[in-house]
Amino acid sequence: MRINGNTIFIPGATSGIGLALALRLQDAGNQVIVGGRRTALLNEIAVQHPGIDTIRIDTSDSASIASAAAEVISRHPDLNVVVPMAGIMRAEDWTMPGGFLETAEATVTTNLFGPIRLIAAFAEHLLAQPDATIMTVSSGLAFAPLRFTPTYNATKAAIHQLSETLRLQFEGTSVHIVELVPPSVQTDLMPGHAEDPNAMPLDDYIDETMRLLEAQPDVTEVQVERVKFLRYGEARGDQAQVIAVLNGRESEPAAS
Repeated sequence: MRINGNTIFIPGATSGIGLALALRLQDAGNQVIVGGRRTALLNEIAVQHPGIDTIRIDTSDSASIASAAAEVISRHPDLNVVVPMAGIMRAEDWTMPGGFLETAEATVTTNLFGPIRLIAAFAEHLLAQPDATIMTVSSGLAFAPLRFTPTYNATKAAIHQLSETLRLQFEGTSVHIVELVPPSVQTDLMPGHAEDPNAMPLDDYIDETMRLLEAQPDVTEVQVERVKFLRYGEARGDQAQVIAVLNGRESEPAAS
């Protein structure tokens, strides 16, 4: 993916990693369209950041996705990058009967069906562009499980495999599949997470991500150094220790 000259739609970019990435991509010389559910927040973003376009979209609603996709393509026929960013992360306890199913279903709808429906809505348009990118968003938790968020972990693992498979299917076309693999980042994804001293500061994460995108235009997985501890536990042969560290049972080795 080239770092500038794109027209980029980022549904789920009204806060956190999505908004921070949208602003950096705009600064790099791209036309950016931010999507989200809350109209008032979208209006605020448009006022505070001239040049960014906004559109209302609920990525948990297939009809909203179809309507927003048609509007985005109509307003920006040169759209060539889609970043399905929207996601939710909620704690679940599967040992409590009846206490997790609603949360698990909502997580699958937003984190897995949402990106699938978004890609389906834009695939035909992107295939007609001379140079296009679908940037999926998985997580370090796709590779090592956090015990409190089983369905979130599962949806992100699914997004990783979806990305790998779509890369095979789109091979030879104009569409490139790039997977963003964030570590724990200081955002409001979960209560108190923005102040978590063990999470990576948001600005640091975006700085490193933008450097990687600029230095490696053909990158398939955008991995900041901090996520590699989770990403490569199985390859290194220390997955059990990675899981123990992640879940607070051991301290992370100094070399990591």
